[in-house]
Amino acid sequence: MKHNNRKIIMKIQEIARLAGVSPSTVSRVFSHHPNISEEIRERVFAISKEHSYHPRLSTKQRNVVIITPYQSVYPVQCCVEMILMALTRELPRRGFRLEILPQDNLERLDGIQFCAAAAIGAEPGDFKHWADRFSVPLVIIDREAKLNSPEVYLVRSDEAQGMELAIDHLYSRGCRKTGCIIHGKPGTGNADIRHEAICRILKKKGLPANDTLIHFGSDEEYLEIIGKLLRHRIDSLFCPGGSGGILAAYALSLFGRQIPEDISLIASEQTFFSRYGTPPQTTITPDYKAMASSVADVIESRIGGQKFPPRTVLPYLLIQRESVR
Repeated sequence: MKHNNRKIIMKIQEIARLAGVSPSTVSRVFSHHPNISEEIRERVFAISKEHSYHPRLSTKQRNVVIITPYQSVYPVQCCVEMILMALTRELPRRGFRLEILPQDNLERLDGIQFCAAAAIGAEPGDFKHWADRFSVPLVIIDREAKLNSPEVYLVRSDEAQGMELAIDHLYSRGCRKTGCIIHGKPGTGNADIRHEAICRILKKKGLPANDTLIHFGSDEEYLEIIGKLLRHRIDSLFCPGGSGGILAAYALSLFGRQIPEDISLIASEQTFFSRYGTPPQTTITPDYKAMASSVADVIESRIGGQKFPPRTVLPYLLIQRESVR
């Protein structure tokens, strides 16, 4: 006797029968129609998940929700705004309409019709139940995480490559004792990835890499940390993340040190400061244009029924100016 091992393909009519609703109601659930009760929405999604039913995304629905941090956290607001600016250029160019939604207002998603969402700088753990609530793709930008949801995708910069790009440049200019201040606290944002990469790269080059030279810091702590680093006779300073470039320049001026004559400096790009600093600062920066293009690629592929890699990792860019001797 032969067994039929072919997977049973569920149809929307069957999902409707099991949920005790009409097929049109199921369609409205999957298109996130606002006039559907939470009870029915949850029932339809639960049955769909149980039977591994994935609705065909509509190519006519072109609304994308951009989820932004509700407060200035990690990454800092400048980075959020640069990603947002790139998205507002790229997505409309491809025919998408955007709606901006702060992360503390996510309950509004149940009342919005949309084909995809993109979250800037969000912690992936906040969206671990995304597939239980929504049948559309979510792209998390500028974060790394273990993925446990079939419709969640990551688009981020290669943090390890970015750290190496900066340290290699300092090394090529003769810097042999680099102090580092990583913006943020351990366990938040990309701070741990950056710390691990910096330690590994410095050790690989035979340069000192210990807790006296590599620090985590909030804005308020930069002045004190830089004072300590100067006592350890550093010849260069690397400040990835946050407003490190501005804060470092201010602190070094208070301590009477010149950039780059006394201390070479590389920081993260701050659009409205880095090029106008005294001197203009050498920086590393995410490729915001490529990031926005990758987000659009994910969305277009998924609503077109095509598979897409769960992770997209993009290289940092080095912008050379005058803060490294």
